[in-house]
Amino acid sequence: MTHPVPILREHGDKPLLLDLFCCAGGAGTGYHQAGFDVVGVDIAPRPNYPFTFRQADALQFLADLIATREIERFTFVHSSPPCQAGCALTIGTNRSKGWGGTHVDLVPPTRVLLEASGLPYVIEQPNGKAAIRKDVWLCGEMFSLGVLRHRNFELGRWSAAQPAHPKHRGRVRGHRHGEFFDGPYVAAYGSGGGKATVPEMQAAMGITWTDVREELTEAIPPAFSQWLGTAFLARTRVAA
Repeated sequence: MTHPVPILREHGDKPLLLDLFCCAGGAGTGYHQAGFDVVGVDIAPRPNYPFTFRQADALQFLADLIATREIERFTFVHSSPPCQAGCALTIGTNRSKGWGGTHVDLVPPTRVLLEASGLPYVIEQPNGKAAIRKDVWLCGEMFSLGVLRHRNFELGRWSAAQPAHPKHRGRVRGHRHGEFFDGPYVAAYGSGGGKATVPEMQAAMGITWTDVREELTEAIPPAFSQWLGTAFLARTRVAA
């Protein structure tokens, strides 16, 4: 079954960004801060999403936009396909201990549709073995955040220079193999072993509009996507 293509409001002079697999809007907020209007798509209801939201299968939604040429309303696409198939935790600790199940890798079909869209795009994934180009990777220390949250970004139809990676100021706070370590960063994932509280995650990532733990643990800090969006718009303006 296909999902109806949205009737989008007029967005004035601001470029319009499609935020696929948007969760609660960590990426969308950063792009909005960079100067985009944002439309988010997620298969789950996301009442905390702070911008125009459509509940739908993200890939079917994108396919419908392409088929109807409604994709031409957009300037740029960000995508954060589910990462469990290739993230470091799945392929490391969980696999070694026999934890977890089988995860579908949505990166390849996402890339196929993004290429078909004809638009510049981003595919975001955590560190691990996800099959994306690491055209740019970002770390919370680059933005003086309270998380490290290393993330890799494949840039389609555009490019950006890799920013310098400052030396980490210490460890991520929490238990490792039965031993507790303190440090200047919090662990914004899971719920045990000294992981961050919800208020700590909100403060560390700069996300104030949701207090749902699952949404916070899935989010990227808005500072990451603000940097990407600013870099893209600066390149576009220079090219124009």
